[in-house]
Parts: sequence; C-alpha cells; structure tokens
Amino acid sequence: MSSLLLLLFSFLSVASSTRSSELEILLTLANTLHSSALPNPFSTWDPSSHHCDFNGVSCNPSSSVTQIDLSGLSLSGTLNFTSLCSLPSLETLALGFNSLSGSIPADLDRCSKLQYLDLGNNGFSGSFPDIPSLGELRYLYVNKSGLTGGFPWSSLLNMKKLVVLSVGDNGFDESLFPEEVLEFMDLNWLYLSNCRIQGMIPPGIGKLSKLINLELSMNNITGEIPKEIGNLVNLWQLELYKNGLTGKFPTGMRNLTKLENFDASLNYLEGDLSELKYLTNLVSLQLYMNDFSGEIPAEFGSFQKLVNLSLYTNRLTGPLPEMLGSWAEFDFVDVSENFLTGTIPAYMCKRGKMTKLLVLQNKLSGEIPVTYSNCTTLTRFRVSNNSLSGVVPPGIWGLPNVNIIDLETNQLEGGVTSDIQNAKSLDQLFIANNKFSGELPVEISKAKSLVAIDVSNNGFSGMLPQSIGELKQLSSLHLENNIFSGSIPESLGSCDSVSDVNMANNSLSGEMPPSLGSLPVLNSLNLSNNRLSGPIPSALSSLSLSLLDLSNNRLSGQIPVSLSIQAYNGSFSGNPRLCSYTISSFQRCSSQPGMSKDAHKLIVCFVLLAMLLCICIGLYVCLNKRERNRERSLKENSWDMKSFRALSFTLDEILDSIKPENLIGSGGSGNVYRVVLDNGKELAVKHIRNAADCDGLKKTQSTTPILGTRGKRSREFDSEIETLSSIRHVNVVKLYCSITSDNSSLLVYEYMPNGSLWDKLHSSRKMELDWETRYEVAVEVAKGLEYLHHGCERPVLHRDVKSSNILLDEHFKPRIADFGLAKILQDSSGKDSTHIIAGTHGYIAPEYGYTNKVTEKGDVYSYGVILMELVTGKRAIEAEFGESKDIVSWVLSMLETREKILSLVDSRIPEAYKEDAVKVLRVAILCTATLPNLRPTMRCVVQMLEDVVPCKLLRIVIEKEGDGKTEAGN
Repeated sequence: MSSLLLLLFSFLSVASSTRSSELEILLTLANTLHSSALPNPFSTWDPSSHHCDFNGVSCNPSSSVTQIDLSGLSLSGTLNFTSLCSLPSLETLALGFNSLSGSIPADLDRCSKLQYLDLGNNGFSGSFPDIPSLGELRYLYVNKSGLTGGFPWSSLLNMKKLVVLSVGDNGFDESLFPEEVLEFMDLNWLYLSNCRIQGMIPPGIGKLSKLINLELSMNNITGEIPKEIGNLVNLWQLELYKNGLTGKFPTGMRNLTKLENFDASLNYLEGDLSELKYLTNLVSLQLYMNDFSGEIPAEFGSFQKLVNLSLYTNRLTGPLPEMLGSWAEFDFVDVSENFLTGTIPAYMCKRGKMTKLLVLQNKLSGEIPVTYSNCTTLTRFRVSNNSLSGVVPPGIWGLPNVNIIDLETNQLEGGVTSDIQNAKSLDQLFIANNKFSGELPVEISKAKSLVAIDVSNNGFSGMLPQSIGELKQLSSLHLENNIFSGSIPESLGSCDSVSDVNMANNSLSGEMPPSLGSLPVLNSLNLSNNRLSGPIPSALSSLSLSLLDLSNNRLSGQIPVSLSIQAYNGSFSGNPRLCSYTISSFQRCSSQPGMSKDAHKLIVCFVLLAMLLCICIGLYVCLNKRERNRERSLKENSWDMKSFRALSFTLDEILDSIKPENLIGSGGSGNVYRVVLDNGKELAVKHIRNAADCDGLKKTQSTTPILGTRGKRSREFDSEIETLSSIRHVNVVKLYCSITSDNSSLLVYEYMPNGSLWDKLHSSRKMELDWETRYEVAVEVAKGLEYLHHGCERPVLHRDVKSSNILLDEHFKPRIADFGLAKILQDSSGKDSTHIIAGTHGYIAPEYGYTNKVTEKGDVYSYGVILMELVTGKRAIEAEFGESKDIVSWVLSMLETREKILSLVDSRIPEAYKEDAVKVLRVAILCTATLPNLRPTMRCVVQMLEDVVPCKLLRIVIEKEGDGKTEAGN
C-alpha cells in the first residue's frame, strides 16, 4: 500500500512539475512579445490562473498544452523556439498575420509533434531551417514571412501527411519547380506564388489529384501548361498569372469542372478559349494580356456562377454572349482592347450588383442598353472607341456611384441630360468625338466631384453654364471643336484646381474674364478660333503657362509685356487689332491722345530709369542687411545643430564655407555649397532660404520658404528632418546633420564628386556612360526607392524623383537626393500639401492633373521616366517629341514595330546590349502606366530588373488606337 501511495505521489509531483514548467514557458512567451491590439490578448495570461485558461491556449485532458493560436493579434518581437518546442504535447502553433521578426532557428525542428505550423505574414529574416523531424506536420504556412535564401525542399520529404504547403511571397533564391512537392499525395493546397520559381511546370503535377488549390503566380515559369493539369479534377482555384507561359490551353482542361477561380493573365498564351466552355462552375475568369484569339464561347453566357470576367488586351473576335452575367450577382466585365463585334449584352446588371462595365476599344455597335440606367452600383462605365450609336439613356448620366463615364469616339447622339445632377461621385466625364448636341445643362455644376470634363469634337451649342465655378475640384476642361457661344463664365475663375482649359474652335464672344488670371495652378489655356474681343487681361501675366493660345479672335489693345516672350510665339496671331511694343509682327501701340511721340518716349525712359534705380537701391540695402544678419548670427552663436551621425567637423567649419566661391548649384530648395574640411573630407551643404530673406527680391519661382515670416522654425520641418535623418541606405544620400537658426536652415550631406545623372546624360559636359553603368544605376536607384517605400516604419515619398536628383559618387554608384524636401517645402509654406503637387515637368504622374492624392505610385512613374532617359539618352522633355509631348508619350508612339522599338535605344549603347536595354524599357513602360493601379511597386520593379528576364511588353500601348485611358482591369 505504501509503495502505491509513493508511486501516486511521484506521478502527481511530475504532473505538477510539468504544469509549472509549461506555465513558465507561456509566461516567458507573453513577456517576450508585445501587442498593439485592444484589448491586450495577454490580459488573461495571469500567473495565478490555470495556463489552460489563457486566451489562445488549448490543452489535452492532462492539462498539457496542445495548441497556441495567437494569429492576427498585432504581435511584435522575436520567438524562442527552444522554449516553445519544450512543450511536450504541442501540436498547433499559429502565429500568422503578426509583425514577428528575427530569424527562425534550427531549434524549430525540436517541435516534433507539430501538426499545424503557421508563421506566415510576418517579418522574419534569413532562411527557413531544415525541419526533417517534423514528420507529423500536415499544415505548413510560411508565406509572406520575409524569408530569403534557399528553401530546404528536401527536408520536407518526411512529411508524408502534408495537406497544406504555403510558402509563397518570399524572397527565396531562384530555383526550378521543386520536384519534392510531387511526393505529397495528400496535398490539397499548394501556394508557391511569388517565390522566384523558374523553368516549366513538371508533368508530374498531375499526380497530386487531391489538389483543390494550385497557385503558381508571379514567378518566371515558362513553357506550356502540361496536359497532365487535366488530372486535377478537384481543383477549385488555379492561379498562373504573371509568368512566361506560352502555347495553347491543353486538351483535358475541360475536365476541371469544379474550377471556380482561374487566372492565367499576363502570360504569352495563345489559341482560342474553347477548352474552357465546359467549366460551368467558373465564378471568376481572368485571362487578360495574353494573345488569345477566336470568339468568346457562347457557353459563357449560361455560366450561372460567373461574376468576374476579365479578357482585356487579347485578339478576341465575334460577339459577347447575349446572356452574359445575367444569372448571378455579376460584378464586372473587362473585355477592352480586343476586336469584338456585336452589341453590349443587356443583362449583366440584372441582379443589381455590377460595379464595372469596361468594353472600350473594340468594334461594338448598336445602342447602349437602357437596362444600365438603373444599375446604381456601377462605379466605372467605359465604352469608348467603338461604333456605338443612338441616344444615351438619360439615367446613365445620373448614376449615383459612377466615378467615370467614358463614351469617347463613338457615334452617339443626343445631349447630356439634367440627370447628371444626381452623379454625386462622378469625377471624370469623357464624351469627346461623338455627335452630341444641344446645350450643356446647368445641372452639370451639381456634379461637384467632377475633376475632368472632355466634351470636345461634338456639336454642343448655346452658352456655357455660368455656375461652372461651383466645380471646385475641376482640373481639366476640354470644350474645343463645338459651337458654344456667349461669354466665358466669370465664375470659371473660382475653379482653383483647374490646370488645363481648352475652348478652342467655338463661337465664344465677349471679353476674356480677368478672373482667369487668378487661377493658381493653370498651366494650359487655349481659347483660339473664337470671337473674343476686348483687351487681354493683364492678370494673365501672373500665370506660369506652358501653353497659351489666343489666336484667331477679335482681341484688341496692347499685348502685355510679360506675355511678349518667345515661348508664346504665335499665341496672338489672327488678332489684327492687337498691338505690341516688343513683338515686331504686330503693329506698334500708339501713344496716348494729346501726347507727342517724343514726350511719350521721354516718360517711358524716365519710368524705366526710376524703376532701375529703385531696384538697385533695394538690392544694395538687402544685400547689406543680409550680410549684417549673417555676421550677427554667427557672432551671437544662435545656431542649433542636430547631428544624426558621428561628425568629424565643427559648426564653424560649415558656416565659414557658406560663401559665393563655394556655390556649386541652385535649385528649388535652395543653394548648394561644396565644403572642404580641414581633414580633406568633402561635404555638400544645402542652404534653404527663409521667407523673410532678401533673396526674395529675386522673385524666383523656385524659392520656397521653410520658415515663417517671423523666423520661427516650423514643426513640420523638424518632424520631417527627423524622419529623413533616420533613413539608412547605401543608395540614399547620407544626411549628417541639420543646422538651423531664426533666419536660415542648413542641411549637411555627403558630397558626390561625379555630380548628377542628368549632367552625365544630357549636359554639355556629358560623358559616355556604358550600358553596364546605366543598368547598375537603374537597379541601385530602384533599391533606394524600394527602401523609402517599403523599408521604413512608414513610407517615405520622394515627390520629386528625377535624374538631377540622382547623384553619383566617385565610383558612379548612385545616391537619391532631396527625398522628402518637396514635402518639407510645401508643409512649411503654410499650405495644405495635399493640394500642391510637387515635382518637375516631364516627371509628374498624369493623375496629379486631376487628383490631389499623392502616393508611392507617383514616385514609380517618375522613376519610369528616368529609366527611359537611361535607355534612350533623351531628356524628359525634348523639342523633337512635339508640342505638349514628353518622353513617355514619345516612347509609346514608337511601339509599333520591332524596328522602331530598337531605334529608341541610345545610339551610344553597343548593339550587343540593345536587347537588354529594351528589357529595361519594358519595365519603364510598366512604371509609367497612365493609371496608378497598373504600375508595379518598387519592390516588384527591383525584382524585374534583377531577374533580367524579358518582361511582357504591354500590348496595351502597342496595338491600341486609343488615347491612353485604357482601363486594364480597373
């Protein structure tokens, strides 16, 4: 009896010791990890409580931990797998969708009883360890977890019970399709997307007959889809998009009758779609940007689950199935950029859920079905570049959720109805190149979200709505080539966001409203070929216009002297009653009545001399005041120096070097000085000017103050500099310190002896940059921008990416400069930075013309322009591109034949490298897509450039006849 009691006591002691040990392991885990979630997920992890009652913890009947599920709880920190694997009964460890970091050590292999392991969607680093002891594992999720290096595929061979293998979205080393995967006969979920797999899909894939999900997207997989894919009869989802697949759909794909989601977009697939007509359970079918031809199977019209169909940019012909989308709650159709004929199916919104109707650039005919008048869920209605006719159903104009109505280049008639007042979400109205007539309804001013209006090349008549000034977000207004009459509305001057106005070739009369001169961002104004009379408002002199055309009107009086410049040559022709003192092709302005010519000349000379004297006196006083202020600041030691790195220089060394002989550059954010320290080291110092500084007398548009008029540093400046100082990347210029006072601010950077990329490519001192150097610059700059966008705690937007902001060190290694300064200059000027578009003409993304939203995709566009400069050797803006054209539009216009594409490559690049240059140009085209959503992230750009694999040349711009508004799935 005593021995039995002793045995029982020993058992209870061991059990108690085990529970105590497991409690200690869990409490250690809780102390190691941190959570930003509310309530705190560890609030129930009380040492006085039983550990099996902890949130996310489950135990077996013996109170031993079997499951830890802390997924999606905003956890951060590193894991101690040695401790966790000491839990003797642990079968489930779920930590996905957190922000865990550090490496995954080989100790993970000690968790030999694990059946379920989820470490996906975290921020680990390093490679994934060998785990041959995890033979019981059935579910392995390490997707999107920050892993790199080679993946230990062979160590998985012991996991014969594996059901789910999800390792995609990691930066693994390039490898062929892992044949080891083909040994997992119980596998039903295989996720290998975006993990740098190359080569072909092996025929052995057909052995995995239990698969319900197969995802291989965003890799470098080439060759044909193997016919053995037809053996996977249980597939529910098949994702193959963005690879290099070729050939036709194999015979046997018709067997995949359980398939609901199929995406093979962005490949080189060809042939017809007939093999898919048997897949009656399809819910989503996306095959855009391939080379498919033939007709869309009529059977698609009877697919009763189909809600998404995206086939744009192929060579499909024939009609769309009449009953397409009429069975389920159809979401969107995009069959743009094909050769489709027939009519638009009438019943795709039958269930009232459709959001996007995109059929632009085909050969469709007939009328727009009236059924879409009641489709209130539509957000995008794009039918441009077809042969549609008839009257637009009135309800189309007033769809309450529609963002864009694009009817351009058809044969549509009638007019815009008053229903447009109900289009509260409408921001883009494109109806140019049709047969519309009548007046623009005054109710158009009630569509207050409008950003862009283009009704050009129609038969509109009557007066323009006088209330057009109510469209406060309007950026682009194109009314040219109509029959509008009456005066230009004075209220147009209230559209503070408008940058582009074209009313040419109408019958407008009356005087030009002076309010046009108050439009703060107006960049292009074309009022030519009208009947405007009276003087040119002097207020126009305050604008900075890239295009001004007032030709062929009835204007009279003097051409303002500030507009009498070479840039506006031809802008005033065809106005015989205009005169000028400076333009020889116009009659000279007569003197005032009663005044002799000599007296008039004398007065003019006297005024000019007086003005010159005032300017000289002002400059003299200002320069002396500035020098006195500078000396006084130095003597009073009023500088505040904040260092961000170890410094080898003193404040006095910097201040003593800010003098004219050390000036090496001047730009939008101030002067730049070269400083040589006593130890021989070189620095670059940027002097950012104060608003109260007398430099303001120069009236240069590039000078923007960072300090208030009272000389106080802005909080925005300090905050932004703090962010910039934290940036550490080999391809970003080092910021050593900031030096500020009440009157100035200095930023001290590392010095780049080889100047800017712009200088090396385009200046009179340009040198021959070989292709290897250009390619290296392209990759390294992309890595720098990738770091700014993805590697910082929060994204840092550059806002002014251009070749002159890419500096080169002594080895021609690039550094990105002036990142964030555009935002500093805006914020500190006291204006809302979201309403001021920073950047340089030729590099600015097109969406900035109609939206104030600044995103990373703007930097991507600007980077694409730099790639085009590197490949072509051309500047962003060249006269040879044509009026109002930049390098992007020039490149796109040349993508007609292979010969023209090769001719784009800089002649200084040897023939042997031209194919590589074209590959980089393809990346540039992707980066400069018109729509931001179509541009890749900088992380993707780096991968495309490093892979040196031919990227798919966008047929969106090769064969199209449209105008750059192609939707491409959005």
